[in-house]
Amino acid sequence: MRFVSWNVNGLRACLGKGFEEFFRIINADIVALQETKLQPHQIELEFEGYEQYWHSAVKKGYSGTAVFTRIPPLAVTYGLPDEAELGFVPEGRVITLEFETFYFVTCYTPNAQRELTRLSYRMDWEDAFRAYLQSLDAKKPVVICGDLNVAHQEIDLKNAKSNRGNAGFTDEERAKFTELLASGFVDTFRYLYPDKTGAYSWWSYMYNARANNAGWRIDYFLVSERIRGCIEESSILPEVMGSDHCPVMLEMGMPE
Repeated sequence: MRFVSWNVNGLRACLGKGFEEFFRIINADIVALQETKLQPHQIELEFEGYEQYWHSAVKKGYSGTAVFTRIPPLAVTYGLPDEAELGFVPEGRVITLEFETFYFVTCYTPNAQRELTRLSYRMDWEDAFRAYLQSLDAKKPVVICGDLNVAHQEIDLKNAKSNRGNAGFTDEERAKFTELLASGFVDTFRYLYPDKTGAYSWWSYMYNARANNAGWRIDYFLVSERIRGCIEESSILPEVMGSDHCPVMLEMGMPE
């Protein structure tokens, strides 16, 4: 199976930059998007053979996720359990599709923001998200993808020293990612390419960062530890333009 994840940083803008052509060429079984920044009724977008599911933020023009799948799911759920009770704002950040032998989860993790004004919120989110994934994993294996808004290790961004402590590279966020992996999940790209440098999925629009490949790897595919042997390829597609992020892709043989 082939899975693709892409933070499109506004789907309407991305549509004008080749999104539909990319979608058709990549020929994925499931395509997950983050930061769609729209409500479903604001766009007409159909791909033959694909069902589509949307989870939009209450705040218009902000956040949001979507999934296109040509494999009909058994069930679809939106958000985390008890989001409101936990104090999380309805920002359309998680969609879960249940299939016969696995769960597929796409996520757009909250950014800690400048001056780390949302770091505490982010830490609470991380704990709730990890607990949710563990609850799914107790039933069947899980494939997780999305913009997780953290560069895990120094190898995962160009300028590690100067960015230490900035949003996306705080010790706290990195520790939460370590904790997530330790709870039974595998970073598929690092599983295959533990020492690969210069592999990034996001670049600032400033300072010619993309042209200079001064980026961050913050878009991921994770899978349950017990199906890591099914991983065939995990790749980053920096040649695909249209957003400040590029798509990431996972190819794997799913368990029977």
